[in-house]
Amino acid sequence: MMASLLQDRLTTDQDLLMMQEGILMRKVRSKSWKKLRYFRLQNDGMTVWHARQAGGREKPSFSISDVETVRKGHDSELLRGLAEDFPLEQGFTVVFHGRRSNLDLVANSVEEAQTWMQGLQLLVDLVTSMDQQERLDQWLSDWFQRGDKNQDGRMSFEEVQRLLHLMNVEMDQEYAFSLFQTADISQSGTLEGEEFVQFYKALTKRNEVQELFENFSADGQKLTLLEFVDFLQEEQKEKDYAPDLALELINCHEPSDSGKLRHVLSMDGFLSYLCSKDGDIFNPACLPIYQDMTQPLSHYFINSSHNTYLVRDQLCGQSSVEGYIRCSGVEKRALKRGCRCVEVDVWDGPSGEPVVYHGHTLTSRILFKDVVATVAEYAFQTSDYPLILSLENHCSWEQQQTLAQHLTEILGEQLLSTPLDGLLPTQLPSPEQLRGKILVKGKKLETLEQDVEDEDEEEEPECDLEQQQGSELEPELQESFLQSKDKKKKLKPILCPALSALVVYLKSVPFHSFSHSKENYHFYEISSFSESKARNLIKEAGNEFVQHNTWQLSRVYPSGLRTDSSNYNPQELWNAGCQMVAMNMQTAGLEMDICDGLFRQNGVCGYVLKPDFLRDVQSSFHPERPISPYKAQTLLVQVISGQQLPKVNNTKEKSIVDPLVKVEIFGIHADTARQETNYVENNGFNPYWGQTLSFRVLVPELATLRFVVKDYDWKSRNEFIGQFTLPWTCMKQGYRHIHLLSRDGISLHPASIFVYISIREELEIES
Repeated sequence: MMASLLQDRLTTDQDLLMMQEGILMRKVRSKSWKKLRYFRLQNDGMTVWHARQAGGREKPSFSISDVETVRKGHDSELLRGLAEDFPLEQGFTVVFHGRRSNLDLVANSVEEAQTWMQGLQLLVDLVTSMDQQERLDQWLSDWFQRGDKNQDGRMSFEEVQRLLHLMNVEMDQEYAFSLFQTADISQSGTLEGEEFVQFYKALTKRNEVQELFENFSADGQKLTLLEFVDFLQEEQKEKDYAPDLALELINCHEPSDSGKLRHVLSMDGFLSYLCSKDGDIFNPACLPIYQDMTQPLSHYFINSSHNTYLVRDQLCGQSSVEGYIRCSGVEKRALKRGCRCVEVDVWDGPSGEPVVYHGHTLTSRILFKDVVATVAEYAFQTSDYPLILSLENHCSWEQQQTLAQHLTEILGEQLLSTPLDGLLPTQLPSPEQLRGKILVKGKKLETLEQDVEDEDEEEEPECDLEQQQGSELEPELQESFLQSKDKKKKLKPILCPALSALVVYLKSVPFHSFSHSKENYHFYEISSFSESKARNLIKEAGNEFVQHNTWQLSRVYPSGLRTDSSNYNPQELWNAGCQMVAMNMQTAGLEMDICDGLFRQNGVCGYVLKPDFLRDVQSSFHPERPISPYKAQTLLVQVISGQQLPKVNNTKEKSIVDPLVKVEIFGIHADTARQETNYVENNGFNPYWGQTLSFRVLVPELATLRFVVKDYDWKSRNEFIGQFTLPWTCMKQGYRHIHLLSRDGISLHPASIFVYISIREELEIES
């Protein structure tokens, strides 16, 4: 249906028709790199190719499925910087998923720019709304286009053989030819559209699923309602609601109307169920917001970003508002990926305008007011729960006044500048109470109690040096005071009262010890820890750290030695209840997979409720030495098979992957483990492993699982193919598909692995 709708639009929509004719546009990479290129939408409506000139040798530029959105020229930092060279109305930006750089283009007229913006967005919307079958149909169409080398709409056996290599299939030539002949119903010696689909179905026949189906089907042809209920209860552990669920799944996945009427499930329907979200390893009940959002902020893990403005490394990387808004798979940068704490490192700038950049480095600079405007626009597009601006303030008194002015004027009602209801609370407010609000984290001259008392007073507070030195200023700022003209009277603190007043529930204070915090600090004060400091505290006083994090917020940030923007493992900090574990979100890898895995749940809202033993102020939990009794659980993972695994190196047409599956568990130290299967030689299309891996986990509430597929290489390190990471508490038991993501967290559809998950609870362990 969607494919036919796409074809209909391609022949009737004026924008798409003009895009298929092609157009010369200027591709812009920088102020000095602006070159004309010929862009054309292919006839499949799914790919855009480009050439140096019209009629020149074309090559693929991008696929519509890779595009996240299309933005106007006014929204592009790069194009705004070239406004004197090109009218902004003629420019637009193609924003891609993942870490791929934006594509900035300038058309020859406003009309041409509108044509491409509207046409691309139409195609993106069509792709986004495709269901599972439509995506598979489109995937097949893409492969057919690639395999049909001479573009005559049919494929010879020679072209099919080449396509099999492209699809990661190593197959006996005689067997492949027999499948080809069976599919060639017209006996033309070639495969056309529908014949190719039949060839694909024969190629992807799932024997392991057929065997499972026949184990529960009395006649081997269908599953009756009762048989399907038995399967859901016995294997999928769906328990009491299995009868209602069975009816719902049959109505959703059975392709034949007669089957739906008779309440039976065919083999095709059974496979459709297993491959869908209903058969996914990730519990669909954990996808929407399902947790209690009315507890204090300190009771949640909060998705947090470090140096949010950087899109590359810490020393020379580019600073950009893109860092705050980009949305890509597991990077899914900052605001649009559900991040709820973003860092703003702000310094004095020219013409009295503060700038954001990584101080004392060669990173580029962006205006603070542009960052705030970006925050105002995108803060609540993904999540309407509170956003925290972690303000790293290095500005002079005068430019701090400008900071306060920009925050107040640009954010308006979004900015929380006074306590809720003007009352002094006894604990931090909840995410629910703070919906739609932006909170500033930073230095503060007064206590919250003084703020409430002085709420009606207009006079700005004055603070002398003695008062400031005894307050919350960190060592590097304690010496940063500006003396007034009359040295005998008072010293003027560098912290501006107008900016100080915008800090309400997140007053930054230095950490001395847990006993000092308990005796001297309030619930609305927050300390920051370097990763090494936090790790040492966990080892030396893990239980005290856990208790501290039940009533006060902690922010942990990466070591300054990580100049390449690498990451630490956030899991060990979460184990101690640290809420704001800041990550370099511009850097993909295992650590970001773990972070994305945790925050994939609860509506991707950026807040995840901590386990009860991390919320109890009297908790006896120690992350390094968990005290019994706990109910340990044994996890059995049978890795059965893989489907349509992508090539590691697309440039080597004849290379076929040798896949293996590694299962990793991250949690408390005792639970952290990894095991892997053997590799399957020369088969990335439908490898079969049939191996069972076993894990014993003491604290499953804190465990995160990562399934990673790699290409075995005896000469060097195994190469990454795809991964999926999720919390133990969101994992479904039974026969499940794990749909793989790229290194950037983008779907590799239809690549997946098929597993059987079983969790066994052990008897209570006594200490």
